[in-house]
Amino acid sequence: MRLLVLLLSFTAVIAVNPAARAQPASDPRAIWTLQGENASISSANLTDRYYTNGLRLGWTSPTGAVPDALAQFGQSLLGDGQQRMTLGLTQQIYTPAATQLAIPPPTDRPYAGVLMGSLGLVHDSAGARTELGLALGLIGPAALGRQVQNGFHSIIGQNGNRGWGRQIANEPLVQATASRTWRQNLGNAGGLEIDALPNLAVGVGNLRLYGQAGITFRIGQGLGNDFGVARILPGLSGGDAHLPADFAWYVFVGGDGQAVARDITLDGNDFVSGPSVRRTPLVGELQGGLAVIGWGLRLSYTHVLQTQTFKGQRGGLHQLGALAVSARF
Repeated sequence: MRLLVLLLSFTAVIAVNPAARAQPASDPRAIWTLQGENASISSANLTDRYYTNGLRLGWTSPTGAVPDALAQFGQSLLGDGQQRMTLGLTQQIYTPAATQLAIPPPTDRPYAGVLMGSLGLVHDSAGARTELGLALGLIGPAALGRQVQNGFHSIIGQNGNRGWGRQIANEPLVQATASRTWRQNLGNAGGLEIDALPNLAVGVGNLRLYGQAGITFRIGQGLGNDFGVARILPGLSGGDAHLPADFAWYVFVGGDGQAVARDITLDGNDFVSGPSVRRTPLVGELQGGLAVIGWGLRLSYTHVLQTQTFKGQRGGLHQLGALAVSARF
C-alpha cells in the first residue's frame, strides 16, 4: 500500500505539470487490433482461475474520420486536437479456482462471461491522450463464456470446467469509461529516450464502478509514436492508436491502483439472487513488457501481476499475459 500511495502521488505531480510539447501528427490509416489476455501466455504455471481469458477485436479510424456529432462533442469538451473513432468487441471470462466441482464453494469467485460492444473517441492533444467510451453488452450464459472456454479445452485435449451451470445470470450491461494519459519526456540515456505516462481513468456502469490512477515508465526509441501499449479495460492502457514508424521499440514497467465500488462479476446480479463474493475495494497491478512498431504493425507483450480482488482469493498475486497485434490499413 505504501508503494501504491507513492505511485499515485507521482502520477498526480506529473499530470498537473506538463512541459511544452509539439502538436500531434495526423494519420490517414485505420488500425485493426487483435488482443488476448490469459494466464496461459504468462510465465506463470497456473490453471484456469479468476480472470482466465480476455479477447478483444478493435478498429480505430484514421484521424479526422469521425462523425460530425461525435467530433463536435469531443471538441466542445476537450478542445482542439486530432480525433479518431473506435469500435470494439470484447469477451472476458472469469472462473473460480475449483473448476472441477459442479457446485463451486460459495466463497470462491463466481463463473461469469461478459460480452461487450463499444464505441469510443480518441482525442490527442499536445502531450496528452483522452479516451471516451460507451459499451453495451451482457453478462451471463448468453455471453458464451462456457462455450468458448470448454470448446477451446476440447480442442487442446483438456477437461472442461464443470461449474458453468452456476454462473452469474443473464443481465444487460451499460458501461461508460473515460481516461487521460499524459506523456512526459524524462530525457535520454545512451541514445535511448525515456518518458513517463501518468494515467487517470474512471468507469461508471453496472459492469464496474471504479476510479484508477497509474503510471508507466518507458525506455527505447520512437516513444512519441504512441501512448503505451493496449490492455483490455480496466487494465492500464495507452490505447490502440499509434503513428507509423520505420522501426520503433521500447520496454516498459508501470502500475496502477483501482478503487472499486462495484463489480458485477464479484458482487453478483443486480435484480436476482445468485453467486457472489466479498469484493476487495482496493486493487493494485504491476505490469511490464515490450512493444515494437514497424512494417505497418505494432506488436506488444505485457506481463501483469494483480493483487487480491475478493476476500479469500488464493495463490498470491494473480498473473496473466497480454499479447496484442495492431495492423494498419
